[in-house]
Amino acid sequence: MAYRNETMKNFAETLINTISTGDEDSYLIDRALETVRAHLGMEIAYLTEFVDGESVFRQVNAPGFESFLKPGDKMSLQEVYCMHILEGRLPEMMPDTSDFPLAMSMPVTSVLPVGSHVSIPIKRRDGSPYGSFCCLSTKPNKTLNQRDLETMRLFADLVSHQVNKNLQISSELEEKRARIANVIDTGDFTLVYQPIWDFSRPDPVGFETLCRFNGQPYRTPDLWFGDAAEAGLGVELELAVVKKALQAFHTLPLTGSLSFNLSPEAITSDRLPDLLSEWPLDRIVLEITEHSQVADYELLCSSLARLRATGVKLAVDDAGAGYASLRHIIKLAPDIIKLDMTLTRDVNTDKARRSLATALIFFARETGTSLVAEGIETQGELDTLKMLGVHKGQGYLLGRPMDLEKACALLTPEELSLSVNGYAASGNL
Repeated sequence: MAYRNETMKNFAETLINTISTGDEDSYLIDRALETVRAHLGMEIAYLTEFVDGESVFRQVNAPGFESFLKPGDKMSLQEVYCMHILEGRLPEMMPDTSDFPLAMSMPVTSVLPVGSHVSIPIKRRDGSPYGSFCCLSTKPNKTLNQRDLETMRLFADLVSHQVNKNLQISSELEEKRARIANVIDTGDFTLVYQPIWDFSRPDPVGFETLCRFNGQPYRTPDLWFGDAAEAGLGVELELAVVKKALQAFHTLPLTGSLSFNLSPEAITSDRLPDLLSEWPLDRIVLEITEHSQVADYELLCSSLARLRATGVKLAVDDAGAGYASLRHIIKLAPDIIKLDMTLTRDVNTDKARRSLATALIFFARETGTSLVAEGIETQGELDTLKMLGVHKGQGYLLGRPMDLEKACALLTPEELSLSVNGYAASGNL
């Protein structure tokens, strides 16, 4: 018994530490159920939730007794002990259910059967009942005592903390989902366009489309898209942005490209080809960033191959920012490499940055890949990049992100006229 108590003490400390670091998950509840069940010498331990008059078994630890109870099983609250214990008609600990007439009158006692039972109510932070943390045995266990009950309460408190943490996370996730869904439904975001320049030309050769969200307080786009991904609406939000941004083709020059940042999930979506099909595909550039995690390169390459066969181009964004971008370059063989601003920043004065930038420039030249330098902010950076062999770039020095009207103002009158008339005449080019 001393060994078991020490084991439980150690586990409890581990559980507390894990909770404090935010690493908790359902595994911890499973471990708590397993530990308590083994310590009490009982066959089944479980966590229930009360839902619409039913006790739903959320997690069950019952090795060898899986046929008795399993996660997802439901029973009426009138058919189980939990509500009776919560309302004081049955005690939290019953070493022998035959000593309690109410328990013996309930069909569940003979059906399972239940010879002994320990149950601690779990409550939400507002005091309302959530469910129960329970152990049972098919046989009476007269050795159960007050110390065992206190141990059960300790673990119930820890599990209660976890449950309420999960409820909070779930509530926050639902709030995120509702907020993102509203943005998608209403189109409550603004698009801006940052010009991309060929240094040999007086006008932009393309624009990168960037999204700005209107909600208050202000939050950066990466937080919005991160929330959308967490809420399971990441692809929907990305495609909504693309759908709105494509309208710019009605105004932008016939020769200019339009770039969109997309996740691998959005690129592999079955909806993307249909969304792009009505527009000039040879002027569309899909950008995949350094920060994009690719779970299946084979699937991504397959989807990209179909899109690129129609004229769509692929760019790897943020090249040089980390290992992932280099892997993207090797695996995806992009049409365009976008040199990250961490390399262009102070490239004129920082030898290390200049050396790394030079390596990527050489790689692009050797592989026949177009290269665009991002984040150019000073004349010195621009002059050095030109000297190194960079022919295209973007950045605050060359043009900040702007609305479509200002973007069009950068075009020559001839090109603007050609754009409007040409698109109107040819439809989708």
